Amino acid sequence: MGGAPVSDREQKILGIIETARAKRAKFKDPRITMAHGAGGKATQTMIEGLFVPAFASPALTAMGDAGGVSVDGVDLAMTTDSFVVKPIRFPGGSIGELAVNGTVNDLAMSGARPVALSLSLILEEGLDTGVLREEVAAIAAAAEAADVEIVAGDTKVVERGHADQIYICTTGLGRIDPRASLSPANLRPGDRILVSGALGNHGMAIMLARGEFELESEIVSDTRSLWPAADALMEAAGPSLRTLRDATRGGVASVLNELARASGVAIVLREGDVPVDPAVAGAAEILGIDPMYVANEGKLVAFVAPDAADEALAALRAVDGCERAAEIGEVKTEPPGMVLVKTAFGGRRVMDQLVGDPLPRIC
Repeated sequence: MGGAPVSDREQKILGIIETARAKRAKFKDPRITMAHGAGGKATQTMIEGLFVPAFASPALTAMGDAGGVSVDGVDLAMTTDSFVVKPIRFPGGSIGELAVNGTVNDLAMSGARPVALSLSLILEEGLDTGVLREEVAAIAAAAEAADVEIVAGDTKVVERGHADQIYICTTGLGRIDPRASLSPANLRPGDRILVSGALGNHGMAIMLARGEFELESEIVSDTRSLWPAADALMEAAGPSLRTLRDATRGGVASVLNELARASGVAIVLREGDVPVDPAVAGAAEILGIDPMYVANEGKLVAFVAPDAADEALAALRAVDGCERAAEIGEVKTEPPGMVLVKTAFGGRRVMDQLVGDPLPRIC
């Protein structure tokens, strides 16, 4: 793995963790909790232990947040998502804008150019129609900016107190781009890990907007379409682009753990190279939250072969909103399925999957 030699004690601990992670997920929880929607261990166990065995579809795990389908020789990606963010309006965006961008981004991360969306609105009785008009306008503006067309929809109304103003459900369709074939199975030792900018802004913006803490900050959500970034990476790196993920629920830490387990490789991060805005870092420290676990809605993680990493990073930094893109780590062979962090003090620690839900209802 390079660096300081691994002690016998450290090797034993890593072995115990590796053995525990290798066990097949079993969903035994008696009740659904907020943790099941956080994108961490509880979510993974529910998906792998309940949904995947029941539906028996390889597409559920092959492409991450979007599944592939071929129609008359045309390769398409399809995704579905729901948005229950609280509050529905927050610094930097709103639930309507978030719904479009979140769906578009799931398609982009599968290497698909977004084409069309369906939109379902679940409205609470008593909702101010002025609020509804604002969200419809936000949806329309985000769809235009992302160059997607809303082609179908549905509206339901539930009794007062049975929803928080508006919930939104979407389905997205995109055309697979032939310049790259993205999959966790592509990861190889030596691959470089890139992020498209500073982390944690969306989750922190939502948390502070709720007014539950006496903290004042100018943190705004990073919600945006990631297709321009994916497009630039595919153009610059082509087949050397291994895979992409948007770091939403559970943050970058959850994404990296998911990919390490799926591909059987080790991932080593350099803590000092991870970009985090000072305001986000300060708020996270006060709240006792690691920014690596905080949700983003406009940041991606890219794995690129070493010979194309510099060109890919330069292309990413040229995209609007990705000026602070950085290389933060590398793929290794040992210990397989795990994420390690080289700390600023020269040590190493295991970065495990998210446990619990420190920031509920952020998307």
